[in-house]
Amino acid sequence: MTFTLDPCRCTAYGDRFLADADLPGPSREAYRGCEQCRGAGSVAYPCYRCGRRGRRRAQLVASVANLDTGAVASHQVVPGGLDPHRDPAGHWVVDLASRVRELAACVGAVVADTDAPSLWLSQQWRPDLPAAQRYELEAHAILRADHAPWRLLLGRSTATPIVDPAARLCALADLLLLDLVVEARRQGAGFGWAIRYEVPGSPVPSGPPGGCPDLPEALIHTDVDSALAGLAERGLAAPARLLRPDSPRPPVAPAEDVDQLERRVLADCVDAVDGDELPGAQAVWRDGRWWHTTLRVGEPVEILAEQPTGQVVRRVQVPLGRGYEPPDASWLGEHVEWRPCPDCRPHCRLRACDCRLGGRPADSDCPQSSGAGLCPSALHCFTCGDNHRLHRTVLVTVTDLRHRVVHLAWQAGTPEVAPLVATQPNGGPVVQLPDRYRLGSWAAILGAQPEDLADADGRHEIGKDLRDGYLTLPWAGADPVGEYVRSAERGTAAGRLIVVAAPRRAAAARAAAARPRPRPGPRGGRVRPAASRR
Repeated sequence: MTFTLDPCRCTAYGDRFLADADLPGPSREAYRGCEQCRGAGSVAYPCYRCGRRGRRRAQLVASVANLDTGAVASHQVVPGGLDPHRDPAGHWVVDLASRVRELAACVGAVVADTDAPSLWLSQQWRPDLPAAQRYELEAHAILRADHAPWRLLLGRSTATPIVDPAARLCALADLLLLDLVVEARRQGAGFGWAIRYEVPGSPVPSGPPGGCPDLPEALIHTDVDSALAGLAERGLAAPARLLRPDSPRPPVAPAEDVDQLERRVLADCVDAVDGDELPGAQAVWRDGRWWHTTLRVGEPVEILAEQPTGQVVRRVQVPLGRGYEPPDASWLGEHVEWRPCPDCRPHCRLRACDCRLGGRPADSDCPQSSGAGLCPSALHCFTCGDNHRLHRTVLVTVTDLRHRVVHLAWQAGTPEVAPLVATQPNGGPVVQLPDRYRLGSWAAILGAQPEDLADADGRHEIGKDLRDGYLTLPWAGADPVGEYVRSAERGTAAGRLIVVAAPRRAAAARAAAARPRPRPGPRGGRVRPAASRR
């Protein structure tokens, strides 16, 4: 079969329309009015393991690519060519680190051994079993790791110098003009640690604590991309302020030892006055030094959330807030002017109705909005991206995430010559703004191609309109810069769009992806495509 029958989501709350998230319903009882299972209690989902093909392939491919030369070498892992060995615990393990090192030597790259995948065979596997049984058990071990059937490991011709991860994250925060937040929250008998970037003024996230038990492990598992992930969502409510990257900075304080920083944050998790346990604490790197603050419990908030099943789940969230807010950074300027978004309403799901598309007035006979022009929707507001504000200025940061950065400020109302370059089928004029509004032109300054530009939050590719400065005006005579600013700052944190230009990594990944993958061969034979030089 190409699908699976799984319990419906309604069975988590039982046969209740209004359910409490903290009080689970009777086990496996379906909601009679469920909009997904119609009261059956189970739903058919496409099988993600086989991709709805009905069969799975017991094959993995490990590839190593040299980011400097573009050379690529690959090895396929199939039953019969695994060569397992016993680990100290007595389990049979297929360690692919040695084979990855051979591939790295073939292309002249240095790859970390920790990036190499490993396979664990079942306890029934023995080297003296018949070949058919051994191959079947090995195939099952490979299938357990087929969620990523192609592992691409990237390396360079020379070993990357060892950099203190804490110093690296702090230096990048100073470069991008962001806050680096180190947070510890109570989780059971211990603490959960998390490290992330934030724009100044972002509230404390309401999600669960971090998944690392101590600060050193959090530093190991937090790279730049993961620290930037979710930046826009965390900063939707933060106030937008201008940046002053050339302003005088205070002297950088001596770096704290990681152990000392961890002990200081843990000490802040206890109230210094009465000794009561607090829910957590934070250390914020801002303006070249650490600022320490406690986390305090706010007033409980009841939230009603509609489920796809048609049920309504009631949750009680206890928000957290900082006991002390660090002073403003020296690079923060004046507040950016803004106006409320006309196409959504805060704290509710009302969004602009489809009857208002193209700037048309609300249709009095519309069955969705009944003439109001607004209707409930589960989607983000297309105009503002759910920050409920339209700023007059968008702050754009283009960086290579190493040592080069460009800070731009695009302000609505700036008179610019935007020639007409095309016309949409509905008659909408398409104009092109000057070079300073084209992110592709700024990418060349950082040594990257326009296609290499990506949003720092999630590494989503930047669209062609922002790369080349194209814009479709809603009507002839509209302010081109104002419409461009509104398009660029949609859904950003505090009106800031941070763009990453990573030329070599993107080019090497595209070159490796363009090469033909190794075909299956007997006993896991190695396929080494010829190295190419760019």
